[in-house]
Amino acid sequence: MKIPLLFLAFTLMLTGCDQTTSPGLQPIPGSITYGGQPSQKLTKSPIGSLLPHTFTDEWGERVRELYILQPDRSLKLVDRVYIDSPFD
Repeated sequence: MKIPLLFLAFTLMLTGCDQTTSPGLQPIPGSITYGGQPSQKLTKSPIGSLLPHTFTDEWGERVRELYILQPDRSLKLVDRVYIDSPFD
């Protein structure tokens, strides 16, 4: 009886994490997916691969983004961190 209740509780928690209800991170200038998906697909990378990308944004701040390769070979932006400069 405990296992079905735990499964039900876990399922209810996951329904609150539905990606369709929130837009998530939006690409900014410099992001790989800014302006749409890249024209070249990552055909040799396994689905679920993580792809880091570091760039300088339009205000001169260093940004590190993390993408995950989706089953349709598109990239999904899952994390963005602004990197502190060691010289500040």
